[in-house]
Amino acid sequence: MRYLVATDGSTLGDEAVRYAARQAAAFDATLVVAHVLTPDSELIDGTLVLPGEEAAVEEGERVLENARSVANDVADEAATEIDVETQLLTGRPADAITEFAGESNADAIFVGHRGLSEEREQVVGSVAKSVVDKAVVPVTVIR
Repeated sequence: MRYLVATDGSTLGDEAVRYAARQAAAFDATLVVAHVLTPDSELIDGTLVLPGEEAAVEEGERVLENARSVANDVADEAATEIDVETQLLTGRPADAITEFAGESNADAIFVGHRGLSEEREQVVGSVAKSVVDKAVVPVTVIR
């Protein structure tokens, strides 16, 4: 079995990783932790500028390393091992997560209810809701 958990490095993202890691440990599943790179754009002198790719990747790798640490802590508490893989994705978060779930043959998806972009999500709809709407596998939303 393969479980996909999406995290943005927020507190609820870490909770989603903890929950998914417990499920992976219980069912001897591989845990795939994904983070979607969504750089904020800026308008500078009338030109749309995206932040440096290198900085975005470094931040994404930091988020994934923290998530791996959280998953390993859960494994230590359960006195078991969890096979943890990490993946940086790009694009719109819900699309990237659900597309990757299909490509990687994930059996389930785990996401936090709200993430770092909570204020924006209240206006345009949450990533979690969009993942639920688009996914073809079961989705667990962590509150």
